[in-house]
Amino acid sequence: MSRRRTTSRDLALVATFAGVVAALGLVPAVSLPVPVPITAQSLGVMLAGSVLGARRGFLALLLFVALVAVGLPLLAGGRGGLGVLAGPSVGFVLAFPFCAGLIGWLVERGGPSYHLVWGTVANLLGGIVLMYAAGTLGMVAVAHLGVGAAVAANAWYVVGDLVKVVVAAVVARGVHAAYPGLLGSPRARAREHSPA
Repeated sequence: MSRRRTTSRDLALVATFAGVVAALGLVPAVSLPVPVPITAQSLGVMLAGSVLGARRGFLALLLFVALVAVGLPLLAGGRGGLGVLAGPSVGFVLAFPFCAGLIGWLVERGGPSYHLVWGTVANLLGGIVLMYAAGTLGMVAVAHLGVGAAVAANAWYVVGDLVKVVVAAVVARGVHAAYPGLLGSPRARAREHSPA
């Protein structure tokens, strides 16, 4: 019975955070002299991992990317469809679930309560290091930039993304303070995934 409630809650949280990332796409993108615009949606990726943990954060962003792929205009600027996955932002978009998963996994390593400093480190590693690595590969493959040029293009995003890292960590700390145990203890997570 409790397994059903947990599953229902997980599904609700996954759907909610897919919606949060979609809503952040309504914030107007900032176009710069680089192939990929600056959007608020990477903040949603960081929040999903920080608040939901690895599995649910990954699933929330996987759902979001699937909805984009089937044509819903959920990316900033009302973009959606398989054409987006052939554009220069493909590396960033496809990395969303993995970035949220990594952030969540790292946050979970910090224990059942959320720690601001550790959460900030998790957001840096998942929301900037992994995101930029994947984004750079996408820009090299699709925008036909050299690796050096793609890395230089990513420099335009650093300051804004550092702000998002801090905002996501502070918001996640507030959410976890209001809803303690949202991540669960490592023992509880192990019991949840063990066969009955």
